[in-house]
Amino acid sequence: MEDIMNRKFRAAAVTALACAVLGTGLTGCDEGDDFDPFASTPKPAADQFTGTKTFDIGGKSVNVSCSGKQADGKPVVVLLHGGGDSLDKMAAFQKTLSAKHRVCSYDRLGAGKSAKPDGPQSFESTGKVLTGVLEKVAGDAPVVLAGHSMGGIIAARYAPEHTDKVKGLVLMDATPSTMSADLEKTVPASAKGPAAQLRAQLAIFKGQNPEKLVMPDGPVKSAGDIPVEVIKHGQPYLEAADPQYGKALEQAWTAGQRKWLKLSSSSKLTVAGKSGHYIYVDQPDVAVKAIQRAAAKAAS
Repeated sequence: MEDIMNRKFRAAAVTALACAVLGTGLTGCDEGDDFDPFASTPKPAADQFTGTKTFDIGGKSVNVSCSGKQADGKPVVVLLHGGGDSLDKMAAFQKTLSAKHRVCSYDRLGAGKSAKPDGPQSFESTGKVLTGVLEKVAGDAPVVLAGHSMGGIIAARYAPEHTDKVKGLVLMDATPSTMSADLEKTVPASAKGPAAQLRAQLAIFKGQNPEKLVMPDGPVKSAGDIPVEVIKHGQPYLEAADPQYGKALEQAWTAGQRKWLKLSSSSKLTVAGKSGHYIYVDQPDVAVKAIQRAAAKAAS
């Protein structure tokens, strides 16, 4: 009996201390033995707004757009724009997708209407902003990331470390994981004219872009068995840009898209035969079907 009384006294003492520190208005402070001061606080529900909204994420203003209705058990589709673009570029594509899905997009730091970064960004730091966005727009719901170009490599680097949240991935002509090495190997430093302009793209991967994102080459990590859809352009725009080295770069780009298949044991490569780099603009139907496949698997 004494031991039971001591346990009850200790429990009451913990409750009293919690109420004293956190305030007597705290829910449960007047509810006796059922109150657990150390119970985890549930995450806030996703913001179901439609249109654009600005969120404070990590002390920075981030511009976010959402449309479509959220259905129980179905993932939220989050679009990641390419480098030098903004969410406005994907607005028409987002509208099409939102007929059947809850779809959101956002301007990364340094892009569109979001704040500028304080200094160079890494995949880790830009990933933290992405995490903040997902918490706001998806809450506890699963997510399918669909990234184009630079947005694709960001999504591909993020997904393997966040499979608890990311349940599907669509890469629309994503920047290859070895792009810097491919450029250095293919286009010599002595190149002139259009070829020199291609090689100058190396500066982008070192952080000379609006987002100040440094994108080093690296291995493709596994995201388990989440559905991964890789879509490659079919029109050889790199070869058209530079007949001398463009063909070799096209081959390297194709090899890079195949490497992305290593992200998952459930991956698929599609070639958008009539599309240049902007697949979601040139052949949006191909991109929509890929996202719908990934979303359906993510919901099952």
